[in-house]
Amino acid sequence: MLIDAYFQQIQALLAATPIIQTSSITYDSRGPFEGYIRGEVYLHGGAILHLREYVDVETTVERLTYAYHLIDAGGTFRFRYDNTDHHRRLGLPTHPHHKHDGSEHHVIASPAPNLALVLAEIDVLLPLP
Repeated sequence: MLIDAYFQQIQALLAATPIIQTSSITYDSRGPFEGYIRGEVYLHGGAILHLREYVDVETTVERLTYAYHLIDAGGTFRFRYDNTDHHRRLGLPTHPHHKHDGSEHHVIASPAPNLALVLAEIDVLLPLP
């Protein structure tokens, strides 16, 4: 797959997700197979999902780095998934993949999600009225 095709998949996902009101996303190609996605997704009720992905899609979709950070309408941190290598001491079986659940300090093991899974989780956490 080429990176532009992956960017189009992300755009289609965002356009087809009912909990999204609008988004401000930048797509930066770093060659035919690598690219960087960064921005904010504005959700119903005022919540914001900050996201970033650096991906290589030459053979499969491999998110080399990623973060999906949800703040609710009141400004409360809800979760962040990322693969930053800063929790080695915790011995998480999914290291470096992990989730900050409810606070920066509550770190749990988590396999690497993709944007579709994160949006599905948000839909359950913050369902449409």
